[in-house]
Amino acid sequence: MKVVLQRVKKASVTVDGKTISSINSGYLILLGVEKNDTKAQADWLADKISVLRCFNDENDKMNLSIKDVNGEILIVSQFTLCAAVKKGTRPSFDNAMPPAEANDMYEYFVKKVKEHSIPVQTGIFGADMKVELLNDGPVTFIIEAPLL
Repeated sequence: MKVVLQRVKKASVTVDGKTISSINSGYLILLGVEKNDTKAQADWLADKISVLRCFNDENDKMNLSIKDVNGEILIVSQFTLCAAVKKGTRPSFDNAMPPAEANDMYEYFVKKVKEHSIPVQTGIFGADMKVELLNDGPVTFIIEAPLL
């Protein structure tokens, strides 16, 4: 299980021309769920994200968490993060968790992040989404959950 976490000034998701979610300052999280990923890994990621210090303090040091700055999170499922691209020229998605299971894991991850009392918005699993963001910094981290 992996995420791409981007610190944003704002972010939104549009489906069929309609904005379905939007946040102000916080994180845009793209979530990739692979075969054999576990709820324990989702728990680990949710816990890590809630305390990760990615926002600047008064001394311009990354010393504040999303909770410290009253930030919001927009979580978007993105199975293409599970692609293998080392061989050939066409991505392979064999490592991605099957859609029904991946949706359950996505919903579980969203629930776990919300348990940290952080406002959370989401995309629509499996939809053709248009994601817009204003990256702040830019600050972007790729976080992979350890095998648990």
